[in-house]
Amino acid sequence: MVHRIRTLEELDTVFAASGERPTLLLKHSTRCPISAAAHDAFQAVARTHPDRARYAVVYVVEDRPISNAVAERTQVKHESPQALLVKDSAVRWHASHWDITVDALERALAQFA
Repeated sequence: MVHRIRTLEELDTVFAASGERPTLLLKHSTRCPISAAAHDAFQAVARTHPDRARYAVVYVVEDRPISNAVAERTQVKHESPQALLVKDSAVRWHASHWDITVDALERALAQFA
C-alpha cells in the first residue's frame, strides 16, 4: 500500500519508522508526463514487493511545503519526479526523472531493504 504524505507529522513518522523497515518515497508531480511514468514504476514495485519497504508519495504541487521539507531534511536537491530510499532516517539512494524505473527501484530495494 502506498501512503500519501500530507503533513509534517506524517513525514516525521516515515523517517522515524525507517529504522524498522526502509521507506521508498516518491516526490510526484501530477502535471508532468515524466512523473507519471515514474509513478507507474513506483506503483508496480509497491504491488510486487509490498513487504520489502514502506511506500509513500508526496504530491509536489498539491503539498509543496511537504516536498520542500523532504529536500531540507535529506539535503537532496529537489527534483520532480524524485525517488528516495530512506533507511535509519537517512537517504541511502535516490534517483530522478527517467532514472526512476522498475529495475532501478528493485535494485535499490535489493541493496538497502
